[in-house]
Amino acid sequence: AIHSLKLSRNHVDWHSVDEVYLYSDATTSKIARTVTQKLGFSKASSSGTRLHRGYVEEATLEDKPPQTSHIVFVVHGIGQKMDQGRIIKNTAMMRDTARKVEEKYFSNLATHVEFLPVEWRSKLTLDGDTVDSITPDKVRGLRDMLNSSAMDIMYYTSPLYRDELVKGLQQELNRLYTLFCSRNPEFEEKGGKVSIVSHSLGCVITYDIMTGWNPVRLYEQLLQKEEEELEDRWMSYEEQRLLEELYITKQRLREIEERLHGLKASTIAKPPVLKFKVENFFCMGSPLAVFLALRGIRPGNSGSQDHILPRTICNRLLNIFHPTDPVAYRLEPLILKHYSNISPVQIHWYNTANPLPYEHMKPSFLNPTKEPTSVPDSESASAAPSPTTSPVMVRRHYGESITNIGKASILGAASIGKGLGGMLFSRFGRSSTTPQTMETGKEGAEGEDKKATTVGTPPLSHSSSGFLEPTVELEHRIDFELREGLVESRYWSAVTSHTAYWSSLDIALFLLTFMYKQDQEETDKSNLDTI
Repeated sequence: AIHSLKLSRNHVDWHSVDEVYLYSDATTSKIARTVTQKLGFSKASSSGTRLHRGYVEEATLEDKPPQTSHIVFVVHGIGQKMDQGRIIKNTAMMRDTARKVEEKYFSNLATHVEFLPVEWRSKLTLDGDTVDSITPDKVRGLRDMLNSSAMDIMYYTSPLYRDELVKGLQQELNRLYTLFCSRNPEFEEKGGKVSIVSHSLGCVITYDIMTGWNPVRLYEQLLQKEEEELEDRWMSYEEQRLLEELYITKQRLREIEERLHGLKASTIAKPPVLKFKVENFFCMGSPLAVFLALRGIRPGNSGSQDHILPRTICNRLLNIFHPTDPVAYRLEPLILKHYSNISPVQIHWYNTANPLPYEHMKPSFLNPTKEPTSVPDSESASAAPSPTTSPVMVRRHYGESITNIGKASILGAASIGKGLGGMLFSRFGRSSTTPQTMETGKEGAEGEDKKATTVGTPPLSHSSSGFLEPTVELEHRIDFELREGLVESRYWSAVTSHTAYWSSLDIALFLLTFMYKQDQEETDKSNLDTI
């Protein structure tokens, strides 16, 4: 050979310009080459693969990949420092899963959705190695794992490092969007859309970036509340005079600050936080609801998403979670309180034939566990709660997502419970005698099997027992729950479910269904406008 190139498991020999061979360096290949060469055969003819320049088949215009109409930024949560590059692998899994779904359900469309990983953690300095230096040596492996994962939550709740995390993710999102548009100049011209899929703590940081939430504002609101409380209590003349002076001074200070901000705004146009409008914000395994509750967000009287995330900032908010994910919480009860008694929407299985569209799925109650009791009809009718007034159930299970084995275990546990728990279960048992539940009781196990295989969520019952349609409903459902497997262990799922979203075909179909549906609706609307 006139030239050789060493690779990891192979090597290439150039015998001439157009005579190039690839050889395997495996032990069996080396033995085979030695034997054949001793028998008089050349090295190339014995075990080499000849390499040729060019292509096996010439490319055509039809081989061009479809145009990207929608990009999805995939944002990671905690633990990225512990396993750098994990979000790239997870996004690749999600992309591959989405491709399979596209080929099966959306192959007739000329556009496609592209998933891009957003790795924001590795570039942050934060405290440097201070936390590592104060970590004891005993059980070092466990401590390092906690420092690399759970410590991100403490960083985010720290007033010193919170802004660094927010700016790190914000700058990375804007950088990737600018880079993508520079390589795909037609994306913005043709109205390309952007969605965000966030996982775990990434949901909270993304939400704060979009809404501009800052703990300083919360502190100012607390100070204002304290001032109002001071005004209500009795005080001496001197205290009252000093408080009036303080109030006038603060008012004057606010006026000066507003004038100063106005002058700055007129001279320097403040750039938007994000360089793009977020079409859909998908939260996976999200603790966002807990953070919002601790910030003072309480249910309102309107069924609009604007109560927690204005539509002007993000067109649609969707909260995806596994029923046993210990980190995930529901968002709908933060908008309308009675939705804590209404089950989340069940995400269709990937292979479901003719699934019911999500917008046509009616709300259904979480099935309360009942004890057989004998109660007069008048008491049963008077004790019936309505969806808007009934309290949050002490124990409940999801009607459509739970297996028969799980149902039997919960029913058995409920029948054993006494005291306060038994009274509560009895109360809900008396108030839940709808025709639907009575019919289910008659059918027995056969009815349960039918119910488990039903696609979609059954509508709310319209019976005299008080289970009526709520007067206020959500404009769009927000909480979407994955279905549990038939042979799935709940205790094992509680450990694995938080990281099991990336390769789920059900989630890939769910994401693409919403994104392609919006694109199709806009295309149809533009066609109608043209006509």
